[in-house]
Amino acid sequence: MKKLVIIPTYNEKENIEKIISEVFALPDDYHVLVVDDSSPDKTADIVRKMQNMYPHNLHLSVRKVKDGLGKAYLHGFQWALQNKYDYIFEMDADFSHNPQDLPKLYEACLHADMAVGSRYSKGVNVVNWPMGRVLLSYFASKYVRFILGIPIHDTTAGFVCFSKKTLEQIGLGDVKLKGYGFQIEMKFRAFKKGFKIVEVPIIFTNRILGESKMNGGIIHEAVFGVLNLKWKSLINKL
Repeated sequence: MKKLVIIPTYNEKENIEKIISEVFALPDDYHVLVVDDSSPDKTADIVRKMQNMYPHNLHLSVRKVKDGLGKAYLHGFQWALQNKYDYIFEMDADFSHNPQDLPKLYEACLHADMAVGSRYSKGVNVVNWPMGRVLLSYFASKYVRFILGIPIHDTTAGFVCFSKKTLEQIGLGDVKLKGYGFQIEMKFRAFKKGFKIVEVPIIFTNRILGESKMNGGIIHEAVFGVLNLKWKSLINKL
């Protein structure tokens, strides 16, 4: 089975070399695609140098426009499908997602269509986040679950494994939300398509190096994007 880990980046020079090295240190065979949004800090140059060490497993795609996390992932998904990967992962570059958890997600996805690395399926498993951020994330997932009726505890999770079939049939061309709302929309569309979604408990650790990309616009999009998704589903326009 061909497995691809998609890592979107924007100014991640402090993290990118180490996160790639840790993925490749895993006992199983994973490929990595870095989707870089033309980082001013030259993240892409670091990846290019590493490609000399991993010429067959490490791939880089540089986008000229920085237009949201969701757009970067959609770009990566299309690349993965074109290159015939069987299982495709989303993972952050900043070590908030532990590469050691990739095999757990993979094993779970072998018996499902989508496996979600969940911070909230068994309590609250978050390290080094300010309490305000924990509460915002936790209750955002509760809000999404209530509005959309998704049977998932961590609806905004960004550590996910998809089967190829899921990405082929989910309707990637219809996905509109760009920020963290994108994570919600992908889960909702998978749920509405009848795909089997499982949650895998993980421990989420706040980034140590680099800067968070969270801002008010992302939160606004997620809140009102959820209502729009609900409305579209009610009128069968999803």
